[in-house]
Amino acid sequence: MELKDILAVSGQPGLFKYVAKSTNGIIVESLTDGRRTNFSAASRVSALAEIAIFTDTEELPLWRVFDALWKNTGGRPSIDPKSSPDALRAKMAEIAPEYDRERVHVSDMKKLFAWYNALVAAGMTDFTIKEEEEQTEGEAQKEAAAE
Repeated sequence: MELKDILAVSGQPGLFKYVAKSTNGIIVESLTDGRRTNFSAASRVSALAEIAIFTDTEELPLWRVFDALWKNTGGRPSIDPKSSPDALRAKMAEIAPEYDRERVHVSDMKKLFAWYNALVAAGMTDFTIKEEEEQTEGEAQKEAAAE
């Protein structure tokens, strides 16, 4: 299971794994109960690999936030998304100190922690995006060759 195959659907609770394309949308499987559902092409579907959070300088890909959470918690579930807003802000500052405090709302943090906990519960341990890893390795090789 890769982060690019995990989807969030606007207006639907939880996360879904992409299964297949259908004639009028996509077929997904819930990570919590395994039920398959068909969402129409009109549904607002976002792959977690394409989501980022605002920082003071740029956008931070969600997979990097999840990776920082994984290292911070030692692979265990993180803070309860229903915790107090102050506790959520403190945890967010701990894992992403440069996050934009004006544009990243408590509701965003609740979603982020709920998604992370759902992914850990589903057995996900690697949040890195393969294409970005390859790109980073390629850039390092180019820099080494230039020296």
